[in-house]
Amino acid sequence: MFGYIKAYKPELRLKEWEMYKAVYCTLCKHLGKNYGIISRFTLSYDFTFLCILNMSLTDCETDIARKRCTFNPLKKCNYCKGSDTFFDFPSAAAMIMVYYKLLDNIADEKGIKKCAYKMIKHLFNHSHKKAAQKFPQIEQIIKEYISAQSALEKANCDNLDEAANPTATALSKLFMLCADDEFNKRALERLGYCMGRYIYITDAYFDYKDDIKRGRYNPLKSNEVYTERAKIQIEACISESIKAFELIDIKRYKNILGNIIYLGLEETVKELY
Repeated sequence: MFGYIKAYKPELRLKEWEMYKAVYCTLCKHLGKNYGIISRFTLSYDFTFLCILNMSLTDCETDIARKRCTFNPLKKCNYCKGSDTFFDFPSAAAMIMVYYKLLDNIADEKGIKKCAYKMIKHLFNHSHKKAAQKFPQIEQIIKEYISAQSALEKANCDNLDEAANPTATALSKLFMLCADDEFNKRALERLGYCMGRYIYITDAYFDYKDDIKRGRYNPLKSNEVYTERAKIQIEACISESIKAFELIDIKRYKNILGNIIYLGLEETVKELY
């Protein structure tokens, strides 16, 4: 994912902000513990959101402990105790996602960049294999997503809806894995689809000029009308995400998730304008 799904700090209460940071730091620790120190560089707020969403559907209480940060031993951070099962799925998704993204970059790039991505991919081979064995359903979802996205890029697809569909479909399937009951699965499927479209269209819109300059694929590149409509599409994705979120039976951390959905998505876009 791309780092567009994050909280809006000014509107979070202190204890909620501390919990949000605790989940972020615990995910970092979990990645390092299970997939090696290099995996910590895949840490993002997108997967932090996925962790909180995964945790929010149960009544289990989460205890907080303070420990020293791995990267800065002089600093102490909050960590979630006894919640490893909630971090297994998001951390595996992060590992599988980065692996297939590297494969996609290797296919797209040439020369030194291609060699660099091949070297980086080698560092993630074992982590990817371990994550895929533990969560084969995530492996299949992301493999299909990258394949579909690559096909559209090779065809130079200039239809924004079609181009955004693989990302939206992948997130809808990933979000569904957080729930056990059918009602929440359907609501999460819709939320994932809308947020997937939001991520893809936002990324395409703000990378538009740079992609033109560098000769990279962008579904907006050959369609100026779509470029103007992209902002409207982004707002529509946020609106639909809010509607889907309100259907989910959230057991805990509703204020944190609500902050991200109601405020964070829009504020993140405003920062980029």
